[in-house]
Parts: sequence; C-alpha cells; structure tokens
Amino acid sequence: MIDVVLGIETSCDETSAAVLVREPRGPSLASLVILSQDIHAVFGGVVPELASRAHIRTVVPVVTRALTEAGITLNSVDALAVTAGPGLIGSLLVGVSYAKALAAATGKRLIGVHHLEGHVFAATLEDPDLEPPFVALIISGGHTLLLDVPTWGRYCLLGRTRDDAAGEAYDKVAALLGLGYPGGPEVEKLAASGQERLTLPRPMIMSGFDFSFSGLKTAVLHAVRDSDDLERDRADLAASFQAAVFDVIAAKLERALKFTGYPTIVVGGGVACNRTLAGFLQTRIGGRARVAIAPPRFNADNAAMIARAGWFHLEQGRTSDLHLEAEPRLPWPGLESKPNPSTTHLTN
Repeated sequence: MIDVVLGIETSCDETSAAVLVREPRGPSLASLVILSQDIHAVFGGVVPELASRAHIRTVVPVVTRALTEAGITLNSVDALAVTAGPGLIGSLLVGVSYAKALAAATGKRLIGVHHLEGHVFAATLEDPDLEPPFVALIISGGHTLLLDVPTWGRYCLLGRTRDDAAGEAYDKVAALLGLGYPGGPEVEKLAASGQERLTLPRPMIMSGFDFSFSGLKTAVLHAVRDSDDLERDRADLAASFQAAVFDVIAAKLERALKFTGYPTIVVGGGVACNRTLAGFLQTRIGGRARVAIAPPRFNADNAAMIARAGWFHLEQGRTSDLHLEAEPRLPWPGLESKPNPSTTHLTN
C-alpha cells in the first residue's frame, strides 16, 4: 500500500520536488517546491548545459525543502516518482540519477514517469474526483496533443501539431513583439490591453484534430514588418494572435467532444497557465461540457503531477528498477499512436 510518494521533476529548467500523502478522497498534496532558472531569460530560451548544471546544484536542497514543508523525513516516504522523459537529456539525467541513488540507498520503490502523462493527471491535484472518460489537451512549449482518455493509463492520440507547438508560437511571437522570455505570460499580459483589430489566420480550424501554428506565427511576422508604428500596434497584435490561438483550440476541443460524446475536457501544460484561456474555454464550452484546468502552479512543470502519475502506476503494481534511464524521446506508455481513421477528415 502506498501512503507517501516523493516526486522529482527536472525535465527542463525547473527543479521541483513534491510530497503526496494518502487521504480518504485520494492522494493529497503535502508540499510542492518549484525552483525556476531565471538565467535563461537572458538568452531568450533554455540553454541545456546551464539547465543541467543548475539542477545539479539545486536538486538536493529542493527535495530537502519539500520533505521539510511536508513535515516528514525520507524514512516516511514509500516510493519515489521521477520524470524519466521526454525532456532535455542533461536535465533528465540529474533527476533520474538522484532518484535512483535515493532508491538504492534506502530500498524504496522507484517509478519512472512520462512527463506528458503527468500533465494529464495535474488537474486531479485540485479535484481528486476527476475521472475519465474525458478529452485531454496538452499544450506546452514543446507539445500540442489532443487525446481521447477512456480510462487512466490508456490514451488515444486524436491529433497533434504538425509544426510548432502552441507554446513555441507564443515564445516566437513574443520575440517578434520585443517581449521577454518566456513569451506566454508576456503575450497574455500585453493582449489584455489590446483589441482584436487584425484578422489573422486560424490554421486547420475547419477540419480534423491536428494543429498548425507556424502559419499564424508567420502572419504575425508580416504584420510586424508592415506596421508603421509597432509601439502603437503591439498590444493589438498580441490580442489578435491570442484570439486566433484560442479559436483554434476551442474548435478542436468542440470537435473532439462531439466525436467522443464525453462530458469533460481536461487542459494541461504550460500554456494552460494562461488564465485568459481558461476563462475563454469556460465561456465557450462550459455550458456543454465540464472544463477542468488546474491552477498555474500545477500546469507549469512541477513534481506534484509527476508524483500523482507515479502514484497511479505504483498502485497498479508497476515499478522501475535501478536500470531506469533518462529518455529525451521517451515513448508514452499506454498511448495508442494511430487515431481512428474516420477522424482524419472530420469537419464541423
């Protein structure tokens, strides 16, 4: 029986540790520590070597603080859950190596967790009663995936981005507008003071479940170049870009709800930290389906979601041995890679 799980997340540029404990309604968060690496803002993106070196310095104090805030010692932990991939290989190696060392030294159970599966479980940290079936959308800097989730541990890929991920498009548009990194929060903030004055494309909005954001990004590039006063137009460009992204996301979710007949959608990943998006989806879809979006601290890369996904697998009797490896392109266990052929050209 699992009563306490320590989660460790080092897939990119956040060093995070969390402790989950058993409660009557399910695993409950006892502590969560997230240490972000601000140095990458200087370079306009994550520098892998700097990220891995920072994880080496911070993983021990971050785990120690998580245990302290939970009011427990390592002796009270039943199992360790660690992100095994996907992610930056150097960053992943720090977390995996540290977790394996702890498991070897203490004899505790170990489970490697797929980072994206953690994002699916993130919403349950605030709502432990959330259960499949549901449609899940994972939107982050590196991924945009639309999933049919009939039950925990089984995921059918409905659609994915054919080029840029949604978060990547946000970062690139932020750079075009002269904003900082990461771009998502900057674009959201600027868009709040602008108006949707420009008509930008909604790529692939009328068909299928796949996404494409490269054309939208290019349209913003041309709009920036055509502007005779970028300072005047910057907020309106941000608002117009964000409106286009929201429209595409909502259209795909509506199509997936219609196709599956499910009553719930779950949205996770870094772009789901955008509270304007959360409000938009509640307004547009909330009357027809439940919209479950975790608070920003659970949608950013964090160890609580890793611990929660690991808890599920541990309860299924799964563990990893000390040969667990960090895999930057780790296959998603339980993911059915081929969507139903009938969905390929599904339209409204």
